[in-house]
Amino acid sequence: MARAVLALGANIGDPARQIRDAIADIASHPEITLLEQSTIIITPPWGVTDQNDFHNGAVLIETQLAPTDLLDFCLATEARLGRVREVRWGPRIIDIDIVAYDRLEMSSKRLTLPHPYAHERDFVLTPVREIAPDVAKWLVGRDVSD
Repeated sequence: MARAVLALGANIGDPARQIRDAIADIASHPEITLLEQSTIIITPPWGVTDQNDFHNGAVLIETQLAPTDLLDFCLATEARLGRVREVRWGPRIIDIDIVAYDRLEMSSKRLTLPHPYAHERDFVLTPVREIAPDVAKWLVGRDVSD
C-alpha cells in the first residue's frame, strides 16, 4: 500500500459540493482508503487571476493503485464531474492533482511526482500541512534545483 496526497480545487458551479463529490468518489474506489481530509479553504486564483476565488482542499489516502493508474482515476473522476480542460490555470469545475505518492520522485510525459509546483503554492501546502505535515515538510525541503 502506498500513501498519497491529492489536492482538490474548484471555482465554478458549486465548488464545495464538487469537492465533496470528488472526495466521495475517491473514498468509494475499492483500492483506495481515505485516511484524512482537510478543511476547505478559499483562496485567490493563481496563474490566470481574472476569475473567481478557489475552494481548495486535500486528502491523504492509502492505495494499491500504481501512480499512473491513480492519475487515470483522478482524470476520470474530473471528467465524470464535468471537467473540461480549456484554459491552463483557468476556471474549473474540479481539479484533482496527485501532490505526492509516498516519497516517489519520477517524471514522465504524463506524470511528475511530487507535483512540480506544490512547494510554491500555499493553496496546496496549507491543506497538506493540516492532514500530512510530514509530506508538506518533505515537499518544501526537497532540492528542486536539479
